Amino acid sequence: MLAATRERIVTLFADGPPGAAEIVTAVEGDLALTLAVLRAANRGQLSGRDHADGIVRAIEVISPAAVLAIAQRARSYDFFERTGVWQNTPERFRLHGAATQQMVGRVAAAIDSRERDRLMATAMLHDIGKLVLLHAYPGYPGEVHGDARTPEERVQRERRELGIDHAMVGGVVARRWGLPPAIAQAIEAHHAPGAEGDAALIRLGDMLAHYLVSSPVTPSELLASARAAGLSSTALRRVIYELALPGGGERPRQIEPCPMSAREVDVLKGLSRGMVYKQIASELGLSTSTVRTHLHNIYGKLGAMDRAQAVLIATERGWI
Repeated sequence: MLAATRERIVTLFADGPPGAAEIVTAVEGDLALTLAVLRAANRGQLSGRDHADGIVRAIEVISPAAVLAIAQRARSYDFFERTGVWQNTPERFRLHGAATQQMVGRVAAAIDSRERDRLMATAMLHDIGKLVLLHAYPGYPGEVHGDARTPEERVQRERRELGIDHAMVGGVVARRWGLPPAIAQAIEAHHAPGAEGDAALIRLGDMLAHYLVSSPVTPSELLASARAAGLSSTALRRVIYELALPGGGERPRQIEPCPMSAREVDVLKGLSRGMVYKQIASELGLSTSTVRTHLHNIYGKLGAMDRAQAVLIATERGWI
């Protein structure tokens, strides 16, 4: 775990229990802590329904105090005090994991995925197989990858030289560590040509992360992964364009429970699009008076004074 992560966790708790969003952000930003929290939350879980497949759920299972305890007792490294065989390897993997998280988050928002929590954890852990191979093969990755340039070329070299690739290794390790099946499967298949579901999203996020730092990617593979993830070519072009913009067009993610009902969310979404009461009522099949009643309830639940403040609060918290 990065020493700075431990300091951040400890600081968050210094003045009392911190907010859920702050803890989630701190945990998800560190590969080792993400892994430790998921393992703790899933220890002894046998049923798929019982798995905590994201950091939000994992913290609910083990409690924020347990996260603090894990951070305090975990071994850490300092980026400015590199020693041993790893050198700056942990930081390189953390940075790529974080970049992949950002890309996956944007794609998940673009396709309105409901699995952003699981995808964020998977994105941070997607290359854990490389750490295993680095430990097992002294010549990895330089001697194995050679002059391979794109992610696909490097994976092909791994298969040819080692008989296995880092994604397959990562999937095996994830299962042995008791991570949720959905996460292990996505890690294992994120370089598979026919990747679907979470694996396709992680593959796309991985390629976009490489693209963001001007590392070569194969355009046809990028487009194929986008289609497999449910993202049209037009939407992919928009995502790529927005990468260079402040904030990258990323929509805030819901972490805190939404106090509004599903219908109230629909009404507020209408307001956020500039619709008037009659238009919202017509679209949702409601009467105008019912729309007004929903808005009255929304203001009370959000502590908002007017529609503009209600939309702002809900948007900032990822509820609409």
